[in-house]
Amino acid sequence: MTIKVTSCGKLYIAGEYAILTPKQTALIKNIPIYMQAHIRPSSQIQLYSDLFDYSVGMEADQNYSLIQDTVRVWARYRGIDLVELPPFELKISGKMGEDGLKYGIGSSGSVTILVLKALASFSGIQLSPDLLFRLASYVLLARGDNGSMGDLACIAYDAFISFQSFDRKRVRLYLENHSLQETLDLDWGYHIEVLTPQLPCQFLVGWTRQPAISRDLIRQVQAKIDSEFLKATNQATLSCKEAFLKGDRAGVKKSLHQISELLENLSPAIYTPKLSQLQFIASQYDAVAKSSGAGGGDCGIAFVFDKEDLDQLLQDWEQVGIQLLYQEDLS
Repeated sequence: MTIKVTSCGKLYIAGEYAILTPKQTALIKNIPIYMQAHIRPSSQIQLYSDLFDYSVGMEADQNYSLIQDTVRVWARYRGIDLVELPPFELKISGKMGEDGLKYGIGSSGSVTILVLKALASFSGIQLSPDLLFRLASYVLLARGDNGSMGDLACIAYDAFISFQSFDRKRVRLYLENHSLQETLDLDWGYHIEVLTPQLPCQFLVGWTRQPAISRDLIRQVQAKIDSEFLKATNQATLSCKEAFLKGDRAGVKKSLHQISELLENLSPAIYTPKLSQLQFIASQYDAVAKSSGAGGGDCGIAFVFDKEDLDQLLQDWEQVGIQLLYQEDLS
């Protein structure tokens, strides 16, 4: 019998870059564009992703190393050796892109969550969103990933969340000297809260069809982060969260404008001409928009508060080459 599971995409609403520092807060929205995994019994472990034109087992392979590491961690979580895992065939599909271009809404986190969900379902085990988040974070931390893990939290909960980051260096050091279960039992110091906005609006994702800035440029941007940026971003992010929960339209607009300006001042590379156009067009209506995530390409997000503005705003986006990737009524 074949089992199917999915994992969603995600986009940052507020708190980008700052969230890389422990105790900072970000707002992250699930995007219901899904990757799929199909898993079924097999005579041996066989892994396939539609990103590549070949499949592998558990022999060393750079392209499949993330999936393979996730399988190994799952075996450790089950308390058994890899060879004791019931063999399976795992097929992953859903490139989260088109025409060879990535949307920028997925990540290694989407794949890790997807593989863990597939293995858990195959084993007849139900993982809570929090345990799913911890296991996926463990996989990436053990691999030396430097991300905030906020994307994992959003994807694990498949919800609009508030995420307070933890000290990843502390947890990584701990896992190097303790068992998987001891690490899972540790108080990591993060906080995840599922948000239910009380503000009627249309949430839009605009895709620039341009790739995001490189890892090297991201490191350059990170190097410019100082205590003033962190303090101002965290205050604005928490204000944005409260405004969404209270239905405060003016508060959402103000806080997202503040965060956008902080990002633009941090590095002009974050706002490409298309992302600037995406934001400017929204400012002509009863709406607010900004870049999302690393910036420098990929997607921007917008909240439109007057439905009568929606069609014209989307037409204006289309005229400058911005494609509507996703739309959701948050009413």
